[in-house]
Parts: sequence; structure tokens; C-alpha cells
Amino acid sequence: MTTMKLGIVLLGALAMLTDAATGAGSKTNQDRVAALDTEYQLAVKGNDADTMNRILADDFVLVWGTGQTFNKADLLNDARTRRIQYEHNEDSDKSVRVWGDTAVVTAKLWVRGVDKGKPFEWHVWFNDIYARSAGGWQYVDGFASLPLEMLPSGPRAAQ
Repeated sequence: MTTMKLGIVLLGALAMLTDAATGAGSKTNQDRVAALDTEYQLAVKGNDADTMNRILADDFVLVWGTGQTFNKADLLNDARTRRIQYEHNEDSDKSVRVWGDTAVVTAKLWVRGVDKGKPFEWHVWFNDIYARSAGGWQYVDGFASLPLEMLPSGPRAAQ
């Protein structure tokens, strides 16, 4: 084998090892993050603060379409006090994309329950961002749209 061919083979092998090490394009990582995000949604529904605590990063931030922000302590407090009683908290149309040590989950969430004695039901689109560290994947950042029921219909309705 010539030196050039050997160099090309070694570069290809190095690229494959780098992809394997970072998880780039890995179906396995997509599946892991999808399962972790489903576990998180079930923990929210059940007000399971211990599971939420394990999945959420310490510096976690959630931004609602209203501009309100919540951190890990806020969400854990809501779960521990059972401020919201969920009847339904499931997502659909889920996609998971992975780039190295970052993963983005995009899905539509249907939520129904009672918040401080007042019933609610709405649908939102969300992005959940996960980062991989030595300890595994953690939920680091989230964004949820305004409830779709509050938005004008059609792509150009706001114009």
C-alpha cells in the first residue's frame, strides 16, 4: 500500500472513531435521548421530583412563549408541592437530532390538568436540548411555544 493510500485509510478510520466517540449521527444516541425525554415527561406528569432532579442539569433553564423563565429549582418545587395535577402530558411528532455531545428534541406536547384548582388543556411545540457529559445525557435547556390554541391559524395570519 502506498503512503498516500495508507494516509487516506488512516484518516477514514480516525473520522469513524471520532464519530463513534462523539456520537455524531448515532441512532443509539438518538434512541437514548428520546427515551430520556420520554422518561422526563412521565416524571413531570407524576410530579416525580427525584427523576426530574436526575435528568435536569443544575443550570437548566426553561423559557415559555410568554417570556417566563424557570430553572431547575422552580420545576422541582412545583413537583414536590404537586402544584399542578396532570391528567395528560404526552408528546407526539417527536424528532431527535444529535450533533456530537448535543441533542435537540422537537415535539408537540398535549397537556391537561389542574393548576391551583383551575383546569387547563393546551398543546405546545417544544425544543428540549440535551448535553452529554461524562455522567451521560442531561436536559440543559428547553423552550415551549405559546399554547397553539392562543395562536392565529395559518402561516400568515399574523401579517
